[in-house]
Amino acid sequence: MASDEQQPQVTLHCIPVSLRLNRSRSQSLLWLLEELKVKFDIKIYHRTEQFLAPPELEQVHPLGKSPVVVITPPPPSTSSSSSSDGQQQQPPIVLAESGHMAQYLCEHFPEGRRLVPQKWKPGMEGKLGGETEAWLRNQYFLHYSEGSLMPYLVLSLVIGRLKQPPVPFFIRPITSAVANRILSSYIFPNIHRHIRFLDQQLRTSGGRYICCDHLTPADIILSFPLFEARGSLDSMGEWQGGSWKAEFPRVREYVDLLESEDGYKKSTETIRRLEGSASEAAPAKM
Repeated sequence: MASDEQQPQVTLHCIPVSLRLNRSRSQSLLWLLEELKVKFDIKIYHRTEQFLAPPELEQVHPLGKSPVVVITPPPPSTSSSSSSDGQQQQPPIVLAESGHMAQYLCEHFPEGRRLVPQKWKPGMEGKLGGETEAWLRNQYFLHYSEGSLMPYLVLSLVIGRLKQPPVPFFIRPITSAVANRILSSYIFPNIHRHIRFLDQQLRTSGGRYICCDHLTPADIILSFPLFEARGSLDSMGEWQGGSWKAEFPRVREYVDLLESEDGYKKSTETIRRLEGSASEAAPAKM
């Protein structure tokens, strides 16, 4: 990609959370795009009064997913000596699901080679079992957040609402008792198991990050559920030492490390710039 004219057009379509992009999956994608040094646009959508995705977003992705990355390939080159007759503009590429978006972007933009761990062990190229541990971890953790960890965190939020308005106050003691039972017998044991698993993975990663000794796309995707959950984990159940940070200090250090990354800080600055025009749906140039 030698010039701006030859670069693909990348647009991040997203829905802010309470008119803010932070504490949403969109920030992870913003962070990744910053790390990839990709020029991109942002188009903001707003949920309906029923807290559903707006119909306009369904025109981007049939499920109304957010965030969505749309990549418009550059037009066929007309400057080369070879004839470009018959070449047609390729259709936009629509990407959804955080792990899939991260994997595709890293495969197609040069900076991705810096973020993704080396795939093959020396002399094992293309062989079954020839992949490095760090590469396999990155592949796994790209999808672990949404496939394994997030369902329990989302369920904890949904069940927790049984203890709050708009549940009528005269039946709230009953719904609260049911919610507490589900949280204590099912949700918390599984969340505790996942935090313990992350602690074990960090202990054996060969560095301070989840896959190896440097930041990977998996770290960026994993940041969202960890940032989102850290403030509520202690209220979910009993932790050794009185808090999840005391029981699993390695995970706490990892969360602090991710928050200190320059790319994360840049994505936060981008969010602040967007907040002033959050009510506008027009693309914002980055």
